[in-house]
Amino acid sequence: MKANIQIFEKKKVRTAWNEETEEWYFAIVDVIAILTESPNPRKYWSVLKNRLKQEGSELTTNCSQLKLMAADGKKYLTDVATTEQLFRLIQSIPSPKAEPFKQWMAQIAKERLEQIQDPELSIEQAMTDYKRLGYSDNWINQRLKSIEIRKELTDEWKSKGLQEGVQFATLTDIIYKTWANKTAKEYKQFKNLKKENLRDNMTNTELVLSMLAELSTKQISETSNPESFDEHSQVAKQGGEVALNARMELEAKTGKKVISPMNAKQGILLNKNTEEEQA
Repeated sequence: MKANIQIFEKKKVRTAWNEETEEWYFAIVDVIAILTESPNPRKYWSVLKNRLKQEGSELTTNCSQLKLMAADGKKYLTDVATTEQLFRLIQSIPSPKAEPFKQWMAQIAKERLEQIQDPELSIEQAMTDYKRLGYSDNWINQRLKSIEIRKELTDEWKSKGLQEGVQFATLTDIIYKTWANKTAKEYKQFKNLKKENLRDNMTNTELVLSMLAELSTKQISETSNPESFDEHSQVAKQGGEVALNARMELEAKTGKKVISPMNAKQGILLNKNTEEEQA
């Protein structure tokens, strides 16, 4: 299962894609929150589930649960429904948004199948999503490039036998700590973030330096062929140092600090010139 966030009218819907069955799973409470605008969509879903059970509906029995990211940044088992199940469920929820939402779901399913045939469409979809959220074209181009470079680095780590999870996170923290003097968690706290993606809240300059650090780490790894995790840690530090040197030189010549507390809500989306970091 590959978790993802879809956007409907600027509201997020947690989803997961099952590659084997080629089906989307949608977080039911997210859908209910959109359709009903209820202040407590979980309670609404609980009441609706009981009513459907009493009516003899098999819908609630057939719904699955997946671990999805919650508002506190942790993953919890969450009731999800396939596109077909959700179409049936929406019929039980009186809402003027029901029909537009069903059309949106159908479009999401269609686009995903097209993306499987043509991966370039995935990039186009990402651009559309970021634009819908209000990011500038310049920032979007940097962000998509950063995704590409990040994947190249993680592919390099995988080819060397490293494991996703703790090892990837540890090496990433080493890279961040070296060039930004903050771990990923500290960086997010500095930007007043909780569950939000750190890179979605970086300025253009921060993104460029993050890319430089990860690209350097990948290329050093390719030439030095580290074997032990300690050796990989040293390579991560060396990659971060390349970006650190660039950051220090830029700050010296501009008199402005690169590491900015600015985040998407507090400035990046409002100020199209994202290069105006605070001095």
